[in-house]
Amino acid sequence: MTRGAPRGGRVSASERLTGTVIAAHGRHYLVMPEHDAPMLQCFPRGKKSEVAVGDRVFYEQSSADQGVIVEIGERRNLLYRSDQFKSKLFAANLDQLLIVLATEPHFSEDLLGRALIAAEAHGLESLIVLNKIDVESALALARERLAPYRELGYTVIELSAKMAPGDVHPQLDARLKDRSTILLGQSGMGKSTLVNLLVPDADAATREISSALNSGRHTTTFTRLYYLPGGGSLIDSPGFQEFGLHHLSEGQLERAFADFRPYLGHCRFYNCHHLQEPGCAVLEAVDGGKIRPERHALYAQLVHEASQIVR
Repeated sequence: MTRGAPRGGRVSASERLTGTVIAAHGRHYLVMPEHDAPMLQCFPRGKKSEVAVGDRVFYEQSSADQGVIVEIGERRNLLYRSDQFKSKLFAANLDQLLIVLATEPHFSEDLLGRALIAAEAHGLESLIVLNKIDVESALALARERLAPYRELGYTVIELSAKMAPGDVHPQLDARLKDRSTILLGQSGMGKSTLVNLLVPDADAATREISSALNSGRHTTTFTRLYYLPGGGSLIDSPGFQEFGLHHLSEGQLERAFADFRPYLGHCRFYNCHHLQEPGCAVLEAVDGGKIRPERHALYAQLVHEASQIVR
């Protein structure tokens, strides 16, 4: 282990250390060193920060429990949401997106669709969890709403984390093992219950992380990474109500719609936008019932959003 410099001091570039960012709150990051050492609170060098949970970073230790992030290691991917004004990082170096829905409260199909598109665009597998299936009065409608996604090939797992916790590990452990998975979902879907079942002592770990981040005992809205007992990691992020994809180009968007892909390249015009062009294979598939109108409407909305420019 490299010895830290005195408080306020600097370590030479040759003595840079490496670690993984396991939590983020504002410009405060918690880094788990790759060598056997306690986690450190780190700050990015400069005013602008592009660090994300899951990043492998190079840092210089400035005291026993603090450091400065000087470089972000090479990423496999970076999942984030954006609009024309700003972007919000979710996490980096992911294998899988797990989106948690519930029979109640009513989940947003728009957010579900956007999350799946983001995952496709970044090369992630997607797993949909329908929670609270013990609410039988709302179960049939939830299944009906998710049926088109099953038909597209997405895996939907049904469980009740609160009422039947014993079913969670048998259904999810093998799918999470040795993979980096981000957990997304609106507030009220039961994400916290699921995390507490999947991660031993998750509450204690969260308190420790919050304290180390100096984020305050009342602040729980930070992204954090938990290592799973069976191998792999689970990244939990705060609930969200919007999922802009302003950063995706039109070409990235069309390829991220799994139901569009069989028809791409078969339009009359090579630069078809799939909006109102004659001879569009995608629009013909919509008219023929092979692509749901709701999916095409989402695509049109995302293309419109991506075209907005701040003046």
